[in-house]
Amino acid sequence: MTRCSTAIASLLFAASACRAKTEAAPTPSAAAAHAPPAAHDSLDQRTPLPLLPMMAHHQKQNMREHLEAVQQITAAVARSDFDAVATAVKRIGYSEQMGRMCGHLGSATPGFTELALEFHHRADTIAAAAQSRDPAAVSAALAETLSACTTCHARFKQEIVDEATWSALARQ
Repeated sequence: MTRCSTAIASLLFAASACRAKTEAAPTPSAAAAHAPPAAHDSLDQRTPLPLLPMMAHHQKQNMREHLEAVQQITAAVARSDFDAVATAVKRIGYSEQMGRMCGHLGSATPGFTELALEFHHRADTIAAAAQSRDPAAVSAALAETLSACTTCHARFKQEIVDEATWSALARQ
C-alpha cells in the first residue's frame, strides 16, 4: 500500500468511527424528551405564570416579536439610523393595548403585570434617546430595557392550565 492510499484508508476509518460514535450517542434533545416533566419543573424554582394554552402561545409570539424589535434597534444603532430605532421601539413601547394585554396575562400572578409594564415603559426611553441622536444614550436605554426582560424571565415561567384553573386564579 502506498503512503497516499494508507492515509486515505486511515481517514476513512476515522470518519466511520466518528460517525458510529455520533449515531450511538443520544442527542441532548432526545434525552430531554424522555425526562419526566416533574423532574424538570422541580429544578425550575421560578414563579408560575398560569396561562391557557392559547394565551401561552400568544405570549411566546409576543416575546419573539420583542426580540425582533431589539434586533432591529441594535442594527439601527450600528448604522446610526435613529429614525429606524424610533420605528422599531414602537413595537415594544407602551400603549394602552399593550397595557391591557399585560394586565390580562398577569391577572392570575401578582407582580407579573407590573414587571411587564415596566419593560414597555423602559422601552419608551429608547425612543427618547434616539431623538438625541446619541448612540451611547440609545445603547444605555436599550440595556436598561433588557434588564427588565432578564428580571422578568428570571422570576416567572409559563405554566399551562385549564380554563377552570385559570378563571379561579384570575378572580383571586
